[in-house]
Amino acid sequence: MTKGFFHVPVARNEAILGYAPGSAERTSLQQTLKEMKAQVIDAPMYIGGKEVRTGNTGTMRPPHEIKHVLGTFHKGDASHVTMAIDAAMAAKKDWENMSWENRAAIFLKAADLLAGPYRPVLNAATMLCQSKNAFQAEIDSACELIDFLRFNVQYMTEIYNEQPASSAGIWNRLEYRPLEGFVLAVTPFNFTAIAGNLPCSAALMGNTVVWKPAETQIYSAYFIMQILKEAGLPDGVINLVYVGGATVGDVCFKHRDFAGVHFTGSTGVFNSMWKTIGENMQLYKSYPRIVGETGGKDFVMAHRSANAKAVAVALVRGSFEYQGQKCSAASRAYIPSNLWDEVKGYMIEMLKEIKVGSTEDFSNFVNAVIDEKSFDKLAKYIDAAKADNTVEIVAGGTYDKSEGYFIQPTVIRTNDPKYVTMCEELFGPVLTVYVYDENKYEETLKILDETSPYALTGALFSQDRYALEVGVIALKNAAGNFYINDKPTGAVVGQQPFGGARASGTNDKAGSKLNLLRWVSARMIKETFVPPMDYKYPFLG
Repeated sequence: MTKGFFHVPVARNEAILGYAPGSAERTSLQQTLKEMKAQVIDAPMYIGGKEVRTGNTGTMRPPHEIKHVLGTFHKGDASHVTMAIDAAMAAKKDWENMSWENRAAIFLKAADLLAGPYRPVLNAATMLCQSKNAFQAEIDSACELIDFLRFNVQYMTEIYNEQPASSAGIWNRLEYRPLEGFVLAVTPFNFTAIAGNLPCSAALMGNTVVWKPAETQIYSAYFIMQILKEAGLPDGVINLVYVGGATVGDVCFKHRDFAGVHFTGSTGVFNSMWKTIGENMQLYKSYPRIVGETGGKDFVMAHRSANAKAVAVALVRGSFEYQGQKCSAASRAYIPSNLWDEVKGYMIEMLKEIKVGSTEDFSNFVNAVIDEKSFDKLAKYIDAAKADNTVEIVAGGTYDKSEGYFIQPTVIRTNDPKYVTMCEELFGPVLTVYVYDENKYEETLKILDETSPYALTGALFSQDRYALEVGVIALKNAAGNFYINDKPTGAVVGQQPFGGARASGTNDKAGSKLNLLRWVSARMIKETFVPPMDYKYPFLG
């Protein structure tokens, strides 16, 4: 075993490529898109390093071109979850005993592979099967995942370096052990970076993992596994299975070696997980770690002093980038009466310019929502708004699924701050605006804070510093990521650790040391160099 106090490369945020016309990265990405679209891949599960094919296949299609087939994936069942747990437990001893610098090297190599030869591949996969445009894919599947891999390594070393003081004759030290058992990672469709980070962050700290991605993200998950395998990840450390949520939960949450779950998804599913785990506590060796980032009903609040154009740009970007399918997307706005006409005018002007269509046409700002279920849900809300004479469709309000699942960016205005689309999470390109009396700022802050059970992200716009201070205090529990004079999306690893409380999750802040601490169990070791030889204390004299 090597010896030394090693220093890992200092983590820096990956530079975002622009993909401007004529640029090398644009040419490379367009060529990769063409090549990958022409292929039909066969995606196996990966259990214990082996490719597992069942013959029971599902089809992967671009949401923006639903008649095209990108590939098939092999569906698993409960037996495959059990196999994955067995593989994880078999790999556990060697993996947790591997020196930390060798674990670190694997994930640093994965980051460099992604920054280099795999960058157009994973970006193209995310564009094709999750319908993200080139910029949204770049900031997600390239830059954010690279940042997670590099910063997590740095955070790991900082955690290991946090040690207690020692008095004379004593050496105190903390050992950060991996959890006793396996970790389940359940990942969403909307961020490839999250899909990569949830299993990798736990694995980096010495844990072995069963990974269940969303079915609509399997295409890019397949390529993440290629990167990890090429980086040298040992067999069985991360086991990728394609099964339903109920199936993976039924097996994992009844297993004695279940040590924790790293989850991003809906609040309802997470609540059900928590309940099941609680009911099964008598089965486990130790209390499982339950880490989840769930729903959001994210807000933009504007004070009467706000810059109207800045508010409008934040709403258009924050609500309609990636079709509003971000946990952090702005979906409700509170605009003062003195600014509404100006904000509305700027928004309508921008929305007239925005194009909707395939990700392969780089001039399209908005693309397709993820699947038919999401499309139908959003269409239902839009139809209800159209039929309600108490609300106004300010922009959009149309949709079409003949070629792909396209929803036009839609802005609804309501006079009721508790109107259904001001309260319920829609997860699509629908923004609802409540125009409030410009002189009722503090009353509206209270309404905002009490409207939603969620508390993920929010933004406050004001050029009045007193008003900002009032708002920041009034909304201190309304968002785990709070933005001043900026849209409520776009958290950067190492700069804005991400997570919310209330019904938005456990706020364990992905992209920070706080998250990695959940995947270790500290052991305090006290060593006394010269032990006492008499039981008597001085006070007995």
